[in-house]
Amino acid sequence: MIRRILSLAFVGWFLGLFWFAVFLPGPAGKEETDAVVVLTGGSGRFDQAMDALQAGRAKRMLVSGVDPKVRRAELEEAQHIPRKLSRCCIDLDKASVDTISNARETARWLKGHGFGSVRLVTSDWHMRRAELELVHAIGPGVRIVPDAVPSNPSLTQLFKEYNKLLARFIALELGERL
Repeated sequence: MIRRILSLAFVGWFLGLFWFAVFLPGPAGKEETDAVVVLTGGSGRFDQAMDALQAGRAKRMLVSGVDPKVRRAELEEAQHIPRKLSRCCIDLDKASVDTISNARETARWLKGHGFGSVRLVTSDWHMRRAELELVHAIGPGVRIVPDAVPSNPSLTQLFKEYNKLLARFIALELGERL
């Protein structure tokens, strides 16, 4: 009996991993949101968020997880951001250090600005967990538009991320019921 349960659990886990790896989220369309938030750490993320901001698909942008040593002027120069756009429409979150703190800081920022919708930009392999954390942090009332940046994650990276997603989902479910 226990073998059957464990076998069934393994098959479920494996099918979930297969789904997770094969059906990665993709970029969003041209849908407009009040804001765009980009989680630092992956190639192409910042550029995709800037494209949305500059195209008018969002009014303001939060760059979450910026190294505390980075100064705004350095970021403007390195990313070729016009100073006027940077000063009016881009906020830097230097407090976040992981996905959970990204979500918490983003939730504070969204609430502080009274935004009702946000475009979430991160890598395709990271999107599901980032969105899970953001939904948990902001609660109901804010529409999230996932805008995943295509990448080429390794099997190891997908394996680790899938297990983090499962662990976090279970933790949030257990936490909600306690």
